[in-house]
Amino acid sequence: MKNIIKTLFAVLICLLFTNKAIAQKFSTHAVKKGETLESISKTYGVSQDDILKYNKEIKKGADLRSNTILVIPSGTMSTVEKNTVDNLIKGIMQDSVVKREPTGFKEHKVKKRETLYGIAKKYNVSEDDIKKYNKQLYASQLKKKMVIRIPKYPEVNEEESAIDPSDYEKYIVAPKETRWSIAHKYGITIDSMLVLNPGLSKTTNYLAEGYELLMPRIAGSTVENQQTQLYISYTVPAKMNFYRLEKEFGVKSDEIVRLNPEISEQGGLKEGMVIRLPETKLDPGEINTDNYIFYVVRPKQNEFRLTRKFGMSWSDLIQLNPDLKDGLKAGMVLKLPKEQVGDFEVRNSLILDKINLLDSINTEVRPKVMFLLPFRIDKLNMSDTKSVTWAMQNRNSLKYSLGLYSGALIALDSIKSLGISVDVETFDNQFTLARTKEILRQENLSEYNAIVGPLDLISLKEVSNQAASYQLPVIAPVPVQSELSLSNVFFSYTEKKLLREHMIEYVKKNHTNENLVIIADEKNKAVEEVLAENFPNAKVILVKEEEKNIGINRDKLASQLSEDVENWVFVESDNFKLIASVVSILNSFNNALLDIETGKNKIKLRMFSTDKNNAFENDVISSTHLSNLNFTYPSVYREVSSNAFVKRYKEKFGDAPDMFAVRGFDLTYDLLLKLAYKNDLIDISKFIGATEYSGNKFDYEKDATSGYFNKASYIMAYDDMAIKQIE
Repeated sequence: MKNIIKTLFAVLICLLFTNKAIAQKFSTHAVKKGETLESISKTYGVSQDDILKYNKEIKKGADLRSNTILVIPSGTMSTVEKNTVDNLIKGIMQDSVVKREPTGFKEHKVKKRETLYGIAKKYNVSEDDIKKYNKQLYASQLKKKMVIRIPKYPEVNEEESAIDPSDYEKYIVAPKETRWSIAHKYGITIDSMLVLNPGLSKTTNYLAEGYELLMPRIAGSTVENQQTQLYISYTVPAKMNFYRLEKEFGVKSDEIVRLNPEISEQGGLKEGMVIRLPETKLDPGEINTDNYIFYVVRPKQNEFRLTRKFGMSWSDLIQLNPDLKDGLKAGMVLKLPKEQVGDFEVRNSLILDKINLLDSINTEVRPKVMFLLPFRIDKLNMSDTKSVTWAMQNRNSLKYSLGLYSGALIALDSIKSLGISVDVETFDNQFTLARTKEILRQENLSEYNAIVGPLDLISLKEVSNQAASYQLPVIAPVPVQSELSLSNVFFSYTEKKLLREHMIEYVKKNHTNENLVIIADEKNKAVEEVLAENFPNAKVILVKEEEKNIGINRDKLASQLSEDVENWVFVESDNFKLIASVVSILNSFNNALLDIETGKNKIKLRMFSTDKNNAFENDVISSTHLSNLNFTYPSVYREVSSNAFVKRYKEKFGDAPDMFAVRGFDLTYDLLLKLAYKNDLIDISKFIGATEYSGNKFDYEKDATSGYFNKASYIMAYDDMAIKQIE
């Protein structure tokens, strides 16, 4: 313990003196009498929705109160104009060069009174083009003698780049359709769809029903481009007849004879005869998430790799995806039957590759990460070891921060041994919004690749809002409440609702004829209803809740238990007194009711909970009793045995890691491996599936209206005085 205090505080005190400067991308506005949301949005050149996004306390259409302080995002963050096909076609006609890559750069030294607009006009480029290759301009203004890079683009032949609007059509998104299903239908890549429809989000895969898309007109959908019937050659095998041909190819016998007159001339079908048959096209039905899953072809993939991955023959893949006849191309969207299984993971109907991050790192990448945690060193007397030790044991913010950061330091050492260099800046935000804002003003966020922390919601919201300007991901290392505006936040702690669903799914999967019983207090009535809905035959035991006492009727519980089958009892409460009472009663049944002949328990019991909260950790609850009851619960964390991380931690700090240190290591190591694979966490999260380390696993999924949520969890059980992972 003393080693941890000495090492961590020495590091943190040094880091607190690092200061840099950056201008904020947000401003504040004090509402004046008579002002409306519309007038303020026009004043700052942003949409009303943008203002509402960062000020949850006001509602659209409601009157604004004088002196209300509003957070105003910069004008560059205004929402995209409503995506309509007419607007998209107009945009394409105005700028037929959708994506330009510079052929080189010219340096320009800024003169007195020059503006970004003037420089852009001088070189015939846009202001965004200049900012793109001069990142510092996102955070600061032009200054005299500043040297900036001006991109040079190739000249475009207007005739060659002209686009015919008739080449495009409007497509209305139907229920259960996805980006991948529509891209497959039109034979284009997801990237091409995004270029044609700039209103689509690049950070989420959400696609609303009824949304208007601009898509290329499918060849053959007009009279001029009608496709003709194609035929295949078929060698007649032994014992083949017209009935079997009709079943296999869907062609009537008279049609086969009409196409192959030699059949009549030679007296019928003969073995070895080569005949022609109409090429049959599979009727795919509706191409949506009810019928298919989808896969985006990666660079350097070939027929062998895909057939082995999907467990399908190449001919089966071609039948489902006729465009494969023209060759396999990176970016193609392939469809597979929904029930198909193979060496892959499926999320939201999209097939994800199983990528070994350790084998895929790029040692040339040098990520930069900020740790923003509430160590609150300003509240500690470093010369008083006793008071510091007390603070570590009793102040949760300090305990969590030190645990997380100590694990993160081991992750940094581990990633360094793989040849990856990481730039790290660590700050104490002192658990206050004011200090958080001060740090953000000092730091140039455009230089970072990720921010870990802070722990409190109000500071997390501030960090998320400012980081969003740079598409900068923010990782929330502990449970926090999500909000709609936190779209760039990675919520690493799996939500209670998902943990409950995992537990229910486990019980459903393993339940045969067991007698189910539910015990829930008034506070957990909603959980009781969910359990009763999923297990309609379960028996519910009434919990008596009085002013000072809470408990259940032992005899009533005994009457609901079965001697013929095992009893599975759900206990849903965060009241340690109720939990202790129920555990004690259940354990007494285990010990008291013995079969005289066999000497075994007449009543077999197993205890479950969908939420193992802090009440279960109370000292009055016996671990021996929980083990006797094979207590089973969902968890974001599993017990860590001795491994390389534990060994490294002990060597550095002289003590075993606690659960916060394990989480700090796993979370940081996962983040750094992903950044070392591709230095863009938001992009890589689209195709990286579940990852697992010492005590935690991560499986992030983008929510349509908020951030990225970890969906992973374990099922743990007490068994023989140990806690074991059973799923």
